Amino acid sequence: MTVVHLRGDDRGQTLPIYIWLTGILLFAAFAFFAFAQAASARNGAQSAADAAALAAAQDARDELMAGLGGAIGQEDNWLDWLDGVQDPEGTGAAAAAQQLAAENDSTVQGGAQPTVVDGYPGYRVDIQTNYTVGKSIIPGTEGRHATAHAIAVIQPRCDFDSAADPKKPVELNCDGQTVNIDPGNFDPVDLPDASVLFSVHLAE
Repeated sequence: MTVVHLRGDDRGQTLPIYIWLTGILLFAAFAFFAFAQAASARNGAQSAADAAALAAAQDARDELMAGLGGAIGQEDNWLDWLDGVQDPEGTGAAAAAQQLAAENDSTVQGGAQPTVVDGYPGYRVDIQTNYTVGKSIIPGTEGRHATAHAIAVIQPRCDFDSAADPKKPVELNCDGQTVNIDPGNFDPVDLPDASVLFSVHLAE
């Protein structure tokens, strides 16, 4: 068996290479950690924005239900509430959005902004995280907050005869579920859950 002996000067030449490679690996590890920190912050911000936008739209949907309940049997245009023609005022949308954002350690920027997507009412919410990305090898990240936005839409789920007499019983087909409303013998407690009549979903 042949044994190869390194001269002292050979060992001295390889040591800087080891140090250089170790430095590269450490830098790559820190860089990966920095990107992972940033990605985690962005994901947290997006989750907070989604939750806040959905909360705003759900609060507005409750307004729609209240308006519908008050209009049936009292107004001839009560079917417009089911078509999404009557937009909710959204008086509680901003507060609902802020509450959900706070539960996700974030803050709503500019309130819940009414918007329209494909003809349906909705809300856009921009948020900023209360926490920062954190310290990393990238300068300035320790004071940088993640931001994100989301839009949630309220969409009617029920079909009915457009020629229906609003003063007579109306049959609704709500994604396969039948709902009967009799304006002449109506009690708001007879309305189904809001989710039966209107869906709330993220638009983007």
